Amino acid sequence: MIAAPDLLNALKHRTDTGGGDLLAFSDTDALRALEVIIERRPDVVALERLFAATPRGAALIKRIKADPSLSESEIRVVSHDADARMSPRLPSHGGGTTTVAAPVQTDEAPLDQSGTRRSPRHKVDVEVLVDANLASVVDLSTDGAQVVTAIVLKPNQRVRVTLSDDQCVLRLNSSVAWASFEIPPNGDPRYRAGLQFHDANSAAVDAYALRHRAP
Repeated sequence: MIAAPDLLNALKHRTDTGGGDLLAFSDTDALRALEVIIERRPDVVALERLFAATPRGAALIKRIKADPSLSESEIRVVSHDADARMSPRLPSHGGGTTTVAAPVQTDEAPLDQSGTRRSPRHKVDVEVLVDANLASVVDLSTDGAQVVTAIVLKPNQRVRVTLSDDQCVLRLNSSVAWASFEIPPNGDPRYRAGLQFHDANSAAVDAYALRHRAP
């Protein structure tokens, strides 16, 4: 079970484990929880609904669903203040079981933010600085960029982006248009974000993008 620390006790008292082990993790310790889930392959992984609705919770659910070794682990979204306890397993048409859980609203944006940029995007292979921290650029346009980085990025956050090579150094005032938290199967946790440039020199950014276009 994964939930905010102040909700764990209430959830543990409300949850009937049927005599099995119940391991509880704080929502700030989701990576440790994932390690235990992968190691022990539990029958049920329960996420408190407020945590499940965050980018970190959504990324954890996605990571579990993507792991074939966890195909038998049932994901349930639970609430500390709801009358119902954990979502029941229901028979599936194939004779197995399936889970009905409450719908989860997340802040995770689709990777392709189609229609949100007014200028063409270039697939590039380059690293830039976002608030002096390295970030890999997925695509770049004169209006903004999609980046992947280890630092925390949140929607509406103001950031300073630096594009540099042997021909130029561009420092751009930017803001985070959208952001999502990811836990890759074989990599470190990261944030993927769409950045909007506010004062970019369009010609300079376009030339930079063309110099670093991905093969």
